Order: sequence, then structure tokens, then C-alpha cells
Amino acid sequence: MINVTIWNEFIAEKVSERTAAVYPQGIHTTIAEGIQQDGFRIRTATFDEPEHGLTEGVLAETDVLVYWGHKAHAQFNDEIVDRVHKKILQGMGLVILHSGHHSKLFRKLMGTTCDLLWREADEKERLWVVNPSHPIAEGIGPYIELEQEEMYGEHFDIPIPDELVFVSWFQGGEVFRSGCTYRRGQGKIFYFRPGHETYPTYHHRDVLRVIANAVKWANPAERPRPYYGFAEPLEALKTDTGE
Repeated sequence: MINVTIWNEFIAEKVSERTAAVYPQGIHTTIAEGIQQDGFRIRTATFDEPEHGLTEGVLAETDVLVYWGHKAHAQFNDEIVDRVHKKILQGMGLVILHSGHHSKLFRKLMGTTCDLLWREADEKERLWVVNPSHPIAEGIGPYIELEQEEMYGEHFDIPIPDELVFVSWFQGGEVFRSGCTYRRGQGKIFYFRPGHETYPTYHHRDVLRVIANAVKWANPAERPRPYYGFAEPLEALKTDTGE
């Protein structure tokens, strides 16, 4: 069973009536309820909890972290960023959602600004599957269509993805790399674009299917952690005399 921690700022839902109407129990709860049928062991964490809910104990019991953030990126504790970053390098999976692209954590992992174009205009988004054989796209048709979403547009200042799974088209004409995979250290990372807090995106069956698929893909491999440091030779070495 995969241990999943779904992290959400849980700020917009408390200050915006429009967001609260869509996610009355928080985005984290909606996602948790939407993917629980896949048999995950799920816990949730939020910004206002001690250590942002991402204590050493929580991370020790997390195989994959699902992360949604927006308003409080600058206030996120740097020590917690370093803690989560280290855990990812050691193998914990990460699924970054929507505006989590500007989180300290994602920027640290990418090494770039992760900047982009944006517009909130209630426009249609069509996410095209450009890598249909990828396990994250399992069970998804040629595209996912969302009637209303926030626009993100290129250029998206990220490293070239290891794999590109989804590309979005928006009603205003922009396109965007919306489903990107990366590997950092032993950890696997998936960035998934849709999910603005005022739209019911995380109630959409296919969006939840992608998140569940991404959790399974990002689950750490079951193998011993690599050893780093001095290594004794596996074979006998020749001496200076050739003996």
C-alpha cells in the first residue's frame, strides 16, 4: 500500500467565499476523497499545522507527497523546504499541482525561476495526451477538457522535462507543457498544471485519475538505497610491480 500525504495551504478556502463554495473542506480533502478508491493510505497536511504538517515523522511515513500551494510560498519555512527536498533526493515521490510551480520546493528542485504567463478568464482548457503509452496517462482518452480554468502560457521557465505527458491548449490561443516528469536523486517528480482554486477541477474524474496514476508512478522503488563514499575494490587490483 502506498503512503500518500496530500499537502495543501488551506488558505484560499478560508478567505474566499468562491473557493469555499467549490472546496468547502479544502482542496486536500477533495483530492483525498477522489483518489482513495485506489487503495492508498492517505493523510493530509496544511500550512498552519506545526512545521507545516511536514514533520520528520510524517515524511518518514510518506512514499509520495502531493503538493498544492499558492498564497504562502514566501512564508514557507526554509528548513522545511530543505527537509522535504532531502527526502525527495532519497526517493520520496512528489506530485506538484497547479501554482505549486512557484513554491520554494519546486524551484529548488528545478534550479530555475519556474515563471510563466497567466490569465484568469474562465476559459476552456484542453489537455492533450502527447505520450499515450506513459503510465500517468493510463485510462485517459485523447484529451481532458475543462470548461473553465486559469490560463498558464509559455514560456514556462523549467528545465526540459525528462518526459512530457500532457500539453494544454487554451481558448485564448496559448499552449503550455502541463504534464512534466523529472528525476532528482532517487526521487520521481510529476508536475500537473490544472487546479485553480475557484474552479471545480479536482472534482473532475480524469484529473483525479491522472493524480492517482502519478502517485503510483512516483512511488519509490523497492530496493536498497545507494551507498556513497569510499568503496573497496570488487576485484583484486594490480600492484605497482605488476603482481
